Amino acid sequence: MQLARVIGTVVATIKNESLTGRKLLYIQSITPDGAPVGKPMVAIDAVGAGVGEIVFWCRGREASFPFLPYDVPTECTIVGIVDSIHVARPYRRSETK
Repeated sequence: MQLARVIGTVVATIKNESLTGRKLLYIQSITPDGAPVGKPMVAIDAVGAGVGEIVFWCRGREASFPFLPYDVPTECTIVGIVDSIHVARPYRRSETK
């Protein structure tokens, strides 16, 4: 899973029947300190996320798991909304002396 920020919504009135009623969001992958990584992408929302929220997402075959037993064609799915991120300061050998 990876972190991303929801930067927009995507509306598609004509789409595969299995996508009917599913929210599409535009997300930008980010580092733990919030810096953008790579290109934005479209994701199916499985948790009720909204624009501006930090989320985590999965891709590949696992991206369709939240919708089982339905067969939903997705390569990117938002599977969680992040409340907080804590990154420990990197350990430096010189700090122990």
